Amino acid sequence: MLDIFNKWYRRYLFEEESVLLLVLLTLSVVLLMTIGDILAPVLASLVLAYLMQGVAGQLQRHGLPQWLGVSVAFLLFVGAFFFFIFGLLPMAWRQLLALAGEMPRMLDQGRQLLGVLPARYPEFVNPEQLNQVMGVAQKELAEFGQALVTRSLASIPGILTVLVYIILIPILVFFFLKDRQVLLAWCATFLPQERPLLRRIWGEMNVQVANYARGKVLEILIVGATSYIAFTWMGLNYAALLGLLVGLSVIIPYIGAALVTLPVVMVALFQWGFASEFYYLVLVYFIIQGLDGNVLVPLLFSEAVNLHPVAIIIAVLFFGGIWGLWGVFFAIPLATLIKAIINAWPTPADEPATILEATE
Repeated sequence: MLDIFNKWYRRYLFEEESVLLLVLLTLSVVLLMTIGDILAPVLASLVLAYLMQGVAGQLQRHGLPQWLGVSVAFLLFVGAFFFFIFGLLPMAWRQLLALAGEMPRMLDQGRQLLGVLPARYPEFVNPEQLNQVMGVAQKELAEFGQALVTRSLASIPGILTVLVYIILIPILVFFFLKDRQVLLAWCATFLPQERPLLRRIWGEMNVQVANYARGKVLEILIVGATSYIAFTWMGLNYAALLGLLVGLSVIIPYIGAALVTLPVVMVALFQWGFASEFYYLVLVYFIIQGLDGNVLVPLLFSEAVNLHPVAIIIAVLFFGGIWGLWGVFFAIPLATLIKAIINAWPTPADEPATILEATE
């Protein structure tokens, strides 16, 4: 067993930089799993500053000085941040509470719609089975409504924490944008002077993560805003809540669109029944989904992420289970990072190719 370990060590950890990278990865995972909640404002600010750095960089490439590009990017962030916190979220929360209050009426309406099934299909459905199903559904809806009320009351002590986060995150984003080079230089002092492995991994990941994260944010905004406008124009109830859900559903590849379709269709069904408005709404919704998958995604994601769909689903489940919404959002970049590390990890087999390239 010791010989096997020694061979593995000599094969994969024969360079100092390989050991350093392994230590950094292990330390990062341990910190996120142990004090990730405490560092949540810092991590969120890092991600948001990274996204806004792309906006500042674009402005600088169009001739604006650095301080002006950073200032404009920060002002755009502040406007979007406070609109989301004080505008969109309260509206969606009020509509969620209203939807929870409407659940008993929807359940009775659903019971009436399903009540014709035993008469039409007695060999498949009987009244007792239908009553059992509706009883379970009523119990689950009651627990859901109680959980919403309990969460609303329990969240009152956490309002101060939320207010602190609302103040801290914009301040941290500003300094991360303003002093980006200083902070990066300070972090580089803890790394060796020669770090080709880290540079190679960072060079590959910087392009793909930047493209994915910024493209995904734009996709959320475009799909969510388009859905909200369409739902409001057609008179669908809870348009803000459903538009927010449709926008956030693009975070989860393959699964999000399927999950969010159910509440959209059910709300439309209980509001209009099988009238023409219901079919128009379903048609518009599937048009939005089709344009998102076939037009918007190819335009936004210029750098394709070369991952198998099975790997993407496993990454979403794994990182989402560990880090929640942030893990789901960054599941694909993290999976790409793992792939880049595996491809770039030095092995003794790389030495002949390096010598050959040097002789050429």
